[in-house]
Amino acid sequence: MTETPLDLAFAATEAAPDDIPTRLRYYARLTEGELFLLLEREAAGDKLDPKVFDLEDGPIVLAFDREDRLTEFTGLPAPYAALPGRVVVEMLAESNMGLGLNLGVAPSARVFPPEILAWLAETLSERPEELENRVTAFHPPRGLPEMVLTALDARLARMEGLAALAYLVGTEYESGQKGYMLAFVDAATGAENVLAQAVQGALGFSGVEAGQLDVTFVSADDGRAAELARVGLRFDLPQPAKPVEMKAPGLDPNAPPRLK
Repeated sequence: MTETPLDLAFAATEAAPDDIPTRLRYYARLTEGELFLLLEREAAGDKLDPKVFDLEDGPIVLAFDREDRLTEFTGLPAPYAALPGRVVVEMLAESNMGLGLNLGVAPSARVFPPEILAWLAETLSERPEELENRVTAFHPPRGLPEMVLTALDARLARMEGLAALAYLVGTEYESGQKGYMLAFVDAATGAENVLAQAVQGALGFSGVEAGQLDVTFVSADDGRAAELARVGLRFDLPQPAKPVEMKAPGLDPNAPPRLK
């Protein structure tokens, strides 16, 4: 069977068990990818009833990073929910249950106890602080570690349709403080919070102390957009065939299904 990105990320942690950035990249892959959660019965509306297995160390639910791996485990078709890994982590962190991932069907099989899921959920829930200082100057974003740039690029590549593009710039503020800013251009309606969380998540799993990185949103016809384009590092976000409307029912990734 072909190895999945999660298999490869797990293998990297096995090869370098003491390398913190490698472990963080594995957790990033887990939370950003899609997981297939095994259910007791078919979902009813927004309510999910995961199949719970009582183990000696406590109850767990099972998820797989491919649908065929779930079927291989059960031996026959079974009800499941396809969810972002982040949503599964947040659901379970509130339930005090563990997560069995790819058990019995893949080299990346492992069990996450509740304390690890709680740590992951806390990392994912961090929000960037609101900008209070006025920016007085933009300049090229020199000095950011390469791992931060790589993490941002990977995270933004999965934000399809949530903005046209983004510019990373260095900043100077009224207070004299210096820092960095990621400016999204023409963000989709209601997508600001999702994009800000994506940036925070990229920093949280970059494995380095990146310092302050502010987030702002501008329109393409804003006078600042031309200046940002002149000095900033550009990230192009992938675009869907139709515009994304974050306020449409069922599209908000900040509203995870409720555990029954």
